[in-house]
Amino acid sequence: MDTVPNPTGGADYSARRRSGDSLALVVPAECAGLRADQALTRLLPEHSRSRLQAWMRRGRVTRNGTPVAPRDKVWNGDQLDVETEPAPEVLSTLPEDIPLDIVFEDAAILVVNKPTGLVVHPGSGNMCGTLQNAVLAHAPETAHVPRSGIVHRLDKDTSGLMVVAKTLAAQVSLVRQLQVRSIKREYIALVHGEVPQDGAVDAPIGRHPVSRTRMAVVAVGKPARTHYRVVERFDGITLLRLALETGRTHQIRVHMASIGHPLVGDAVYGRTALPAYCPRHAGDFPRQALHAEALGLRHPASSLVMRWTAPLPEDMRTLLAALRVHRGSST
Repeated sequence: MDTVPNPTGGADYSARRRSGDSLALVVPAECAGLRADQALTRLLPEHSRSRLQAWMRRGRVTRNGTPVAPRDKVWNGDQLDVETEPAPEVLSTLPEDIPLDIVFEDAAILVVNKPTGLVVHPGSGNMCGTLQNAVLAHAPETAHVPRSGIVHRLDKDTSGLMVVAKTLAAQVSLVRQLQVRSIKREYIALVHGEVPQDGAVDAPIGRHPVSRTRMAVVAVGKPARTHYRVVERFDGITLLRLALETGRTHQIRVHMASIGHPLVGDAVYGRTALPAYCPRHAGDFPRQALHAEALGLRHPASSLVMRWTAPLPEDMRTLLAALRVHRGSST
């Protein structure tokens, strides 16, 4: 395929022309001497560096007609030919007509309010009926984006806000924002016990040393930090607002349990039983009482800082009402 110079210049060095799934690029002087993966990350900002490296290892990138490795240097005037490929995990996922509670949508991103009980990605025991299946049906263009544009997740029984990338460029932008921790995520949770004051938990999280399906605070885990603020106190239960600096699996659930305040309804890290005064037939809350209430980020296309909120789901509102009634009757 013929290469073409970049007629407009610019920081993204997008001197290229598309032909099917092939890209041809000429290395500009600004990229001379860089590793091939570094140069391609500048030339193709809509693709992540790890994705470009994977293509190189599979022989899908050549320099002047010869396969190039990620560490190989490139020089001014070199021709790089890239054979792109869709993400395999997207190819195996089918679209399904599942209703979505859409909070915001444009050509770049989709913000949804995930209901309780909806799994985010297909996996063992949940090969269909997931958020990813729903996204593919609602926005078919996400079939060309890894994981259909889903860049973060919520547990099946956690409700609330999630952002989905509709384009490769948006996906790369959101992933990079997550990496530098500029995406702001705020949660509402009910925890057991009466939390005395605001605080933060700074403790590494990794796989539980015995139960491999659980996470735990472990010395060899990844850094994790959760901030919490007391909103209301009840008899034996506290309503908290929490903010994440990191996004480890089960982070809020593990951190709150580690300081003696497990989430209400969390059968894995805490207990489901509610105080006796709560008017529930079984005396249990059926899931962890956790809701992703607010989400803030920089829009991948416009660079505007945006923020959305989602109201508490009905089950948490009902429980809160019962707690407030009891508090009022006991004073």
